[in-house]
Amino acid sequence: MVQASDLKRGMVMQIDGAPCRLLDVTLQSPSARGANLMVKARYRNLLTDQVLDKTFRGGDKVGEADFERRKGQYLYAAGEGGVFMDLESYEQFEVGPELFEGVKGYLLEGTEVQLGMYQGRVVSIDLPLVVELTVVDTPPTIKGATAQAQLKEAVVETGLKVMVPPYLAPGERIRVDTRDGHFVSRA
Repeated sequence: MVQASDLKRGMVMQIDGAPCRLLDVTLQSPSARGANLMVKARYRNLLTDQVLDKTFRGGDKVGEADFERRKGQYLYAAGEGGVFMDLESYEQFEVGPELFEGVKGYLLEGTEVQLGMYQGRVVSIDLPLVVELTVVDTPPTIKGATAQAQLKEAVVETGLKVMVPPYLAPGERIRVDTRDGHFVSRA
């Protein structure tokens, strides 16, 4: 059990019977004498993917979830989902489309990820911050078309569409930020 005043962003706690990752924690000092510290938490339910808010008093106890992070590897796509392997036990897990849809554009076979396990099943997939992908298709550069820097849309090998600088051509390797899908640099 953790005291509500000790909650930190990124922790996985048991809230309302489900594992929840804390997205934001705000401490609010009392305005009246004798009032309790209020802890406002915004969290994502890892089973339903809902983002919810809850307020705790400073002295409330919050249970830690039976949640475990393991090193994993993406193996291949299977229908609408994907198959991942635990790198310690070599056990394979099939992930459904609700969890796979948001990460599939950043995954190549063999990409290492962090698997969030709850009661023997995968409930979250944490990608590396930056992945390297190859540009497959992008419109040609028009020289001297504008004096300002502009971006063009490129399709990478996984099917993800990324806005890139105009000097990039098909076949080039680029680095893409997995948090918001923007171009970082050439690889």
